[in-house]
Amino acid sequence: MVLVKYFVVVFVGFFSSLAFAQSGEVTSSKGVIALAAALVMAISAFGAASSQGRAASSALEGIARNPSSKGQVNGPMLLSLAFMEFQALLGFVVAFLLYNQM
Repeated sequence: MVLVKYFVVVFVGFFSSLAFAQSGEVTSSKGVIALAAALVMAISAFGAASSQGRAASSALEGIARNPSSKGQVNGPMLLSLAFMEFQALLGFVVAFLLYNQM
């Protein structure tokens, strides 16, 4: 419930300038675009970091339980880490494209 209240306060705070804009003024969407770029970067970085940590932890746990499976676990783990890093880089590209629209 507290999280819902927090999101309502943030939503009203960020978008109140658009809601209460006077009819004679031209409102700018630069702030919203900058916020979207920041959120894209934050979410993609958090997703990549948490998934890489979980993948490395699981792989090392599997190797610790069965040391002879190091060769079978290491290759797929590195491939999955590369895909996760690509997710973070793709988020950076999307944020960069959003930021260039300003």
